Amino acid sequence: MINIVLFGKPGAGKGTQAEFLKEKYSLTHLSTGDIFRFNIKNETELGLLAKTYMDKGDLVPDSVTIQMLQSEVEKNSQSRGFLFDGFPRTIAQAEALDAFLTSKNEEITATVALEADDEILVKRLLERGKTSGRPDDQDEEKIRNRYQEYNEKTAPLMSYYEAQGKFYAVNGIGSIEEITERLSTIIDKF
Repeated sequence: MINIVLFGKPGAGKGTQAEFLKEKYSLTHLSTGDIFRFNIKNETELGLLAKTYMDKGDLVPDSVTIQMLQSEVEKNSQSRGFLFDGFPRTIAQAEALDAFLTSKNEEITATVALEADDEILVKRLLERGKTSGRPDDQDEEKIRNRYQEYNEKTAPLMSYYEAQGKFYAVNGIGSIEEITERLSTIIDKF
């Protein structure tokens, strides 16, 4: 089983690359954003719980996020592997994911970060914001705040996975095909 964590700042191309990678390697794509939306829309017990935090403007606690993710892994127990997108975002989440996978006699195979210069990504998101309708892609200050949060909370995960020998950085600038090829070069080793 191959279990990949895909990192990258907003606009780095995680969603686009996840689509190619899940097809190429027959992986189950687990996007925390999609999982949250599904649980809230379908008013599952965990979705309703998450919504109580979100309605107050609070972050959903790790325990709820992890339970949602575990439920998705359980639902897809026949999968050839998982592509984790948007999770983990903190060391605590990474440790919880490792513990959960260990309980299933599995582990993270590799973590791959799509790296790109902030200025290029800001331009990319502002351009995307013109067509996506997403308000958070139309305000440069909000974009830069998201990058600051990424640097503070998610970037330390790189050291966490480097210490396990499971971290790989990939240049996230270029054509979609070029970036997919760079990612494939790494994943093909496993």
